[in-house]
Amino acid sequence: MLHLVLESRLREAVGNVIPDADLPAIRVRPCPDPRFGDYQTNALMGLAKARRLNPRQLAAEVIARLDVRAWCDSVEVAGAGFLNFRVSPSALATVLREVLAEGRPLVPRADPIRTVVLDFSSPNVAKPMHVGHIRSTILGDCLARTLRLLGHRVITDNHIGDWGTQFGMLLVGWKRILDRDALAADPLRELERIYREINARCDPEKEGFDPALLESARAELVKLQAGDSENLEIWREMQRLSQAQFDAIYTRLGVRFDHTLGESFYNPRLPAVVEDLRARGIARESEGAIVVFFDDHPELKDAPTIVQKRDGGFNYATTDLATLAYRVETWQPQEIIYVTDGRQQLHFKQVFEAFRRWKPDVAVTLAHVWFGSILGEDNKPLKTRAGDTVKLADLLDEAEERALQVVTEKNPDLSEAERREIARIVGIGAVKYQDLLPNRQSDYVFSWSKMLALSGNTAPYLQYAYARIRSIFRKQAEQDPENRWEPSGAVAFELTTPEELRLAKHLLNFGIVVEMVADEYRPNYLCNYLFELAGHFTGFYEACPVLKAEGRQRASRLALCEITARVLQQGLNLLGIETAERM
Repeated sequence: MLHLVLESRLREAVGNVIPDADLPAIRVRPCPDPRFGDYQTNALMGLAKARRLNPRQLAAEVIARLDVRAWCDSVEVAGAGFLNFRVSPSALATVLREVLAEGRPLVPRADPIRTVVLDFSSPNVAKPMHVGHIRSTILGDCLARTLRLLGHRVITDNHIGDWGTQFGMLLVGWKRILDRDALAADPLRELERIYREINARCDPEKEGFDPALLESARAELVKLQAGDSENLEIWREMQRLSQAQFDAIYTRLGVRFDHTLGESFYNPRLPAVVEDLRARGIARESEGAIVVFFDDHPELKDAPTIVQKRDGGFNYATTDLATLAYRVETWQPQEIIYVTDGRQQLHFKQVFEAFRRWKPDVAVTLAHVWFGSILGEDNKPLKTRAGDTVKLADLLDEAEERALQVVTEKNPDLSEAERREIARIVGIGAVKYQDLLPNRQSDYVFSWSKMLALSGNTAPYLQYAYARIRSIFRKQAEQDPENRWEPSGAVAFELTTPEELRLAKHLLNFGIVVEMVADEYRPNYLCNYLFELAGHFTGFYEACPVLKAEGRQRASRLALCEITARVLQQGLNLLGIETAERM
């Protein structure tokens, strides 16, 4: 892509002026204001400041050694030492022709290639997935798709909650109050019911507390942890029933995992983790518990983490440390990413710091990608009218039904099967896009009306933009069936109007945006890029007749339509959103 060519030439020129410069840190990015150029770099200002040089003078010296005449009409010094590049139409045409003819990707492969482990979704066994799981699931899947497109080796792991004290209560409930018919009809709803009922009677602060029942739950848990065959069989059945419903949700969302290693997988490793932490002086006894203190850490010195409780039990931190050690030993990743809500920020700071002290020789980047909450239109956490947590399956059902109403209004002549398939694509896509569009660290208000709108920054608007472009090619084939337009290296791009140039330049920025999504874990960059792309295409289509044009101009504009459709489709695919040829 052009920005990589410009970066390469710029680094070469800077190296000739400042031999000890950190050349890989020199980056070229789209100019934020197109009035000043197409690409821009501010790298020279930092180099000048570190060496007490005049940045504009340094920029002039670099330009004197910079040869980008084959790609740029001009390179100018601006402000305190920015370099602004104006790309020539001929260079744009050359790159677009290669993209069209060779299927050359607009997204270059990363260098170096990394192994990345992605931990996301993580529902709890015996509980239905609810609206709170959607952000982790969709965001994690988007990052996995993006990193894979860049060429990285991505390993996705669904660290489900399948172990812990709640299973004592579930076992008691299974044996005493389980409704088999309800279990057959909706397993997770029934498992949730028996847990709630037993848990309420095991709470000393609630009316109806039954100390004998609490003791029974503890005894059942001890039997499970000791390997009792009956309890293990029931526990495995709970896992099986839960996984079946999880998989149904993931299939609807188009999400897949390479591994599903729950908390129980790591349970046998926990004693050794604590023993090693103590042996290395990283954890010590405090009031009967084993604790990791961070006395010399400015942020965590007042926030120690317990790795073994007084009663000998282990905490989430212990499991997460064992999980990190396993992932490093098994997959040798360069990066491990956890996608959870913002309430777990302190927990992961503690776990990451404890792991670095425990395994100081392990060179792995640990990232906690956290996100805000989904709010109802009352600006409170999204709930049902009855005040319950919204089940994820119910949310997806409603999205599809609402989308079906919109599709039926717009296209009543389509068959019901066609309308339902479009509604599935539109409804699920709308839910995902509304979740990925905001800054992930912000809370956002869930709105059905905005989500399903065919105008504005929504998935249906982008899906419609893609379908509209595809309709252009259907019309072309109908008008001239003997000469259907096909992508070809013979296309000579004629980029003469402002709208054509604007669209072409925006298309070439797709790879930069994908890299930014991966580097900063922010899919909202891609959402906004695609929305702007659809806007640029609309401006182009309104100002530049496509099918009414003739000869080379017609071929050039059809080629721009084709590449725009490809980028829209690939960009939406990275967001986990499907497209339809008709809407």
